[in-house]
Amino acid sequence: MTINPDSAPRLPFDRPNALDVAPLYAMLRREAPLTRVVTPAGDPAWLVTSYAEARQIFGDARFGRSHPEPAVASRVSQSALAGGPEVNHESERREHERMRRLLTPAFSAPRMRRLTERIQELVGACLDDMQAAPENPVDLHDLLAFPLPALVICDLLGVPHADRVYFRGLSERIGAMYDGADARAALGEFTAYTHRLATAKRESPGPDVISDLVAAQRDDPTFTDRDLALLAAALLFAGHETTAARIDFGVLWLLADPRRRDRFAADPEGQVNTTVEEILRASATSGTGVLRYAHQEVEIGGVRVPRGDLVLVNNDAANRDAAVFPDPDEFRPDRRPNVHLAFGHGMHACIGANLARTELRLVFPALFRRFPGLRLAVDPVEITLRSGQATGRIEKLPVHW
Repeated sequence: MTINPDSAPRLPFDRPNALDVAPLYAMLRREAPLTRVVTPAGDPAWLVTSYAEARQIFGDARFGRSHPEPAVASRVSQSALAGGPEVNHESERREHERMRRLLTPAFSAPRMRRLTERIQELVGACLDDMQAAPENPVDLHDLLAFPLPALVICDLLGVPHADRVYFRGLSERIGAMYDGADARAALGEFTAYTHRLATAKRESPGPDVISDLVAAQRDDPTFTDRDLALLAAALLFAGHETTAARIDFGVLWLLADPRRRDRFAADPEGQVNTTVEEILRASATSGTGVLRYAHQEVEIGGVRVPRGDLVLVNNDAANRDAAVFPDPDEFRPDRRPNVHLAFGHGMHACIGANLARTELRLVFPALFRRFPGLRLAVDPVEITLRSGQATGRIEKLPVHW
């Protein structure tokens, strides 16, 4: 694919505020479901902005995270995770099936139901910290949105709670889009850390995912220590970053309109399920999209995508497609149906979707029961987004009550 960098739009696109997506997505979607763009790394790619094509690509085995010739592959960014080809082209399907087989029991709906009581305890502890904070206003991100999913993933994987600040710093370095050397160094530190955890679990296993992975090595000698460490690091990274962003955005959506806040606070348990789905749909958490490479020439939406081309499936844009979601830029907590693609679709759908939904369905009712008068301490348009990161989130979320 040849793209003129002087004429193709370059990611990430400008967006007016934290609650909106970039207006350019809708403009590009009107022209074609796939558009040629330039990535933050300066490489050519196809950007998918239409829901139908996004869903099709997610479920199409002709697209994957590996590249047939990694040395010449377009990159999204310099991030050490999801910045470029991630797995071996010859073994991608086999590795994916093994990962699913190992992790599906840990993230199953029954396991999440058993975790509910523990998550409720952690939510209560975070809200206690908010209430006891000496400053006013408080930063809800630092006191709730980050610590809650970090503590939950620590419990699930068997990571000491005290280490959450350490892997928060590593996660931010790994996800940096423009400092490749430091991102790779941070990923090396992260995998070394999870390797040490696995070694400890080998000596003293517990009821946690890393212990399960260590036990799986006895039955599958091809599942190496490096494989285990990388998988555990990816789980730690994804398990807190994306859910923290959804808590931030969910609170911002609910507080941006006092009438919306009051309606939710009046009956949070009765509204939480549909409200969470709308938060997942409307929260724009990626400035680029989900990485896929064409493993053979494919025609999508009337566009021919050559073998090896990078395709970025932008969930944020697909979830604002008016062909599927009436009034897509409006936040409608009672939206039905709500067939969003926040967790992808098909064989690569996010394995942590049940965990994220469980956390979100517990945190919002508890937050508004404890602080029914919760309100933003600044105008919504003053809320800024963290820049230069692969995973988008709000920088700070000052609130008071």
